[in-house]
Amino acid sequence: MAATAGADELRSLVPPARDVEAPVREILAEVRAGGDAAVAALTARFDGAQVEPDALRVPADEIEAAAGALDGGVGEAIRTAIANVGAVAEAQLVPTAPARLAQGHDVQVVELPVRRAAAYAPGGRAPYPSTVVMCAVTARVAGVEELVVCAPPEPGGNVHPVILAACHECGVDEVYRMGGAQAIAALAYGTERIAAVDMIVGPGNAYTQEAKLQLSWLVGIDGIKGPSDLVVVATAGADPELVALDLLAQGEHGPDSLLCAISDDTGLLDAIEARVRALTEERPSVTDAPLALVPRPDARACLALADQIAPEHLELVGAAAEALAGEVRSAGCLFVGRDAATAFGDYVAGSNHVLPTGGSARFESALSVATFRRRMARVSLPPGAATRLAPAGAALARAEGFPVHAESMERRS
Repeated sequence: MAATAGADELRSLVPPARDVEAPVREILAEVRAGGDAAVAALTARFDGAQVEPDALRVPADEIEAAAGALDGGVGEAIRTAIANVGAVAEAQLVPTAPARLAQGHDVQVVELPVRRAAAYAPGGRAPYPSTVVMCAVTARVAGVEELVVCAPPEPGGNVHPVILAACHECGVDEVYRMGGAQAIAALAYGTERIAAVDMIVGPGNAYTQEAKLQLSWLVGIDGIKGPSDLVVVATAGADPELVALDLLAQGEHGPDSLLCAISDDTGLLDAIEARVRALTEERPSVTDAPLALVPRPDARACLALADQIAPEHLELVGAAAEALAGEVRSAGCLFVGRDAATAFGDYVAGSNHVLPTGGSARFESALSVATFRRRMARVSLPPGAATRLAPAGAALARAEGFPVHAESMERRS
């Protein structure tokens, strides 16, 4: 990659997303018209799983059994992730005090959780119990009353046991064996057996994300989550082998992930490239994701390019890079230092792994308690406050051509 490569050129290494707008629109229409039967038919078509309409919801005893049969190490790992993600989520809850205004009235902005939320746990290459943890624990801490998880069924019609076990550990209320755009449609519209939700969160394929986009007028969403990406800014002191492993780990997500190392040391970049090539041969789970190795004149120039890319994950490794951690402005999640591998954030560090992708970290945040909460103002006018407020309010109302608004205020004075 040329030294002059910019963020747009690096992003162009990833193939453009498939245009799925029209087929997703057809799927949404089918589910809206056909309900559970349509969800079951689409599940058979896209997931190759035969699930009867009355079997879409996974029974509680099946979920509990999956948790009981889980390998002890995996079960303990899920509980560790739940504890850490919960602690980080709880730290985000800060009460808002009421404001007393000059006219003698109070306005308090309160945060209220949505009542019913759904998390999408992707299927495909592998099950994602970690996504269940990230979404479910954060929603619970936010105060969501009813929590739903849906996951694409395997060909036999079952949800992977590790997904069910994670749902059990997180106290999920309902689990549905459905995925893709049809799952998003069912959750947004509601069907005969599936109550509509107020919020849908979680990653997924292009069809899933397009469905979220098309239904965002009807249901809250956490954003559009595209392919994973990782940028590593490496300076003197960085371990080429560890950097290579971190890049390859993100490469396990799929061939449309963007992997990039930026450094002021061309020798270090060469060493990283050599280790990537060597390690790839022994790791069949790694995909053919594009890798960019970009030189820059100094650490600050490296960070400037990383900020322009606005990656989902950003690692700063090496003394000069780590010293600039406080200057990072655009990254979904920042990992600082030799041992702060992105993979820890994917599972058990406590930070959330549902992150902005495709450069949206410039304006979007990670999944948090705020995702599940909305702000509402409470206005209280004690005696005398209306008298003091009405003249200004009435003047503005009449200026806008709304005399009854003015009268409504003046009659209180």
